[in-house]
Amino acid sequence: MADRVRRRMLDRLLRIAADRAGAPSGIRFTERQLYYELCRTVSPLHRMPSRLPGTLPAPVSYPAFEAALRRCGELPGLLTLTPPRIRPAGRHTPEPDLFDYGLPRLLVCESEAVAQMLRANGLPMESACPVLSASELPLDPGITRMLTRTGRSAVYLLHDASTEGLTFPARLRELTDIPPGIRVVPLGLRPRQVRALHLTHQRSVAPTATAAQHISPERTLEHGIVEGGRVDSSEAVWLHRGRVVELEAVRPAALLRTVHRLVREVPPTRSAVAELRRVRTAGFLTWPAA
Repeated sequence: MADRVRRRMLDRLLRIAADRAGAPSGIRFTERQLYYELCRTVSPLHRMPSRLPGTLPAPVSYPAFEAALRRCGELPGLLTLTPPRIRPAGRHTPEPDLFDYGLPRLLVCESEAVAQMLRANGLPMESACPVLSASELPLDPGITRMLTRTGRSAVYLLHDASTEGLTFPARLRELTDIPPGIRVVPLGLRPRQVRALHLTHQRSVAPTATAAQHISPERTLEHGIVEGGRVDSSEAVWLHRGRVVELEAVRPAALLRTVHRLVREVPPTRSAVAELRRVRTAGFLTWPAA
């Protein structure tokens, strides 16, 4: 009897989570994104203030989620993933002059599922930014030439908050040819980002040999070397504990909104409090400098 009630409650919460994952405008989402939305629905501890950083354990096991998903059947917005594209990017169109134009930006996702989700929600068209996954590398030589034509192109990267994910920017040049002068801009995730958002973490598996060449938890803890930069001691300890936060743990709407803003390099809007502080510092009667 108790198990039946528990299953009914989980089924109801899963439908609520599906509605929230697709909000506010019918966003398409992956199965993993739905799982993390269910975790937030069951245990809304992600609403804790950001001044108390930390990630959260999953309150629902993935097998229990999969069983509830089978009972609920088809859910609106749930994306059916397809196998990675085998043909090189750009070869699906008959236009002979496709590669004659400049390409100001390109987004590469570590996760194939995230790349498909962003494409399904129209990010390539709305932000003029093609989206590829790591499984679709190396880049077609035509795309490489397009990146060199603008003079200020950038390749943006999305990856998990893990030892494997944090080495993805360093491994990108091994996976494909990036011409000199092209900026490589990691957008996240990093441990400090996921801790501020109180995202759900999983336990990590051993990093691959390729990732181990660039970084190990022990080397991170000792030197703090990640992405060619440095991590603070709390990030190093978090990595050393073997925790992983997948990119799909971010709310679908927040992920879309943030990626749109970052690839366009639009500065974040100031809050009313921050704007008042700026005005108070400048002074109401301050003559403009320029």
